[in-house]
Amino acid sequence: MNRVLIRLAQKVIAGIIMVLVVASLTFFLVRLMPGDPVAAEYDKLVMNGMNPTQAMSQVRVMYGFIPHQPLWQQYLHYLNELVHFNLGQSISYEGVPVLHIILAGAPWTLVLVFTGLVVSFVIGVLAGVIAAVKRSSPIGNILSVTGSLLHGIPQFVMGLLLAYLFATVWAIFPFGSPYNAEYTPGLNWPFISSIIRHAILPVATYALSSYGGWLLTMKSSVITVLGDDFILASEVRGIKPRIRTGYIAHNAILPLFTILTLSIGFMFGGSVFIEQIFDYPGLGQLLVTSIGVRDYPLMSGAFLLITVGVIVANIVTDLLYSVVDPRIRR
Repeated sequence: MNRVLIRLAQKVIAGIIMVLVVASLTFFLVRLMPGDPVAAEYDKLVMNGMNPTQAMSQVRVMYGFIPHQPLWQQYLHYLNELVHFNLGQSISYEGVPVLHIILAGAPWTLVLVFTGLVVSFVIGVLAGVIAAVKRSSPIGNILSVTGSLLHGIPQFVMGLLLAYLFATVWAIFPFGSPYNAEYTPGLNWPFISSIIRHAILPVATYALSSYGGWLLTMKSSVITVLGDDFILASEVRGIKPRIRTGYIAHNAILPLFTILTLSIGFMFGGSVFIEQIFDYPGLGQLLVTSIGVRDYPLMSGAFLLITVGVIVANIVTDLLYSVVDPRIRR
């Protein structure tokens, strides 16, 4: 128990250090970009006749920092605010707290990302086992070929293709916005069903674009496990093929847990394109908006939240790995 707590503490400390490193890199990178809307707002107030001291105070109240301060002073102020969970005020949303904007957009991205990830992982793993066990049969060849084809299609191409076919040509699913504006938001079936219908195409885009990778990886892992000694021993002892397949799948799926964690970061990256295509008000949409208007606080906050999500997922996966694989505990 003590060893588990020590390992958890080490992972948490490493995660906090990683968050600080990413937050620092994000802070300097976004401020080295050309254009400064905060400084432009300050100059505008001064040109309109406001006293420079008053203009500087107003800009500081609105955006959380003084644009003409040295960069290192802005950085120290940023770290101090970050420790107090204050991500600053948005520039593009006229002084609205960044934390409020991100918390409003994060649920849309989380629902799409994790639903698509779970669907693609489960179906891809099952199909990978079948493709490996029956690799010499027609069904195994069909699964391998379809997995290879889907794996080679980028997410934004998949999204555009699904939107064109199912929303434009056949008009089966709605397109644009996360729900129908005619329904009143709340716990009522018309509103919930509208959210589900609008989410089908984005989730399908996530699932189909990553399904091929899971299938091919699981197939390769199963084929590797098929050559292990315990498989030969189970055949000699006369264990039923169905039970033997369960043991094979259990051992073959272990390497996929690490890939599952890393894929979370890639899925968040893909949300930029998918949310743009389907007009979803998630983190991807916020990133595009903030980059377009040089909204430093919103950019930093969105990147930081994605980073924290990936780091937390890594910590949880590392701890769960010892539960899935007893050899780690020993």
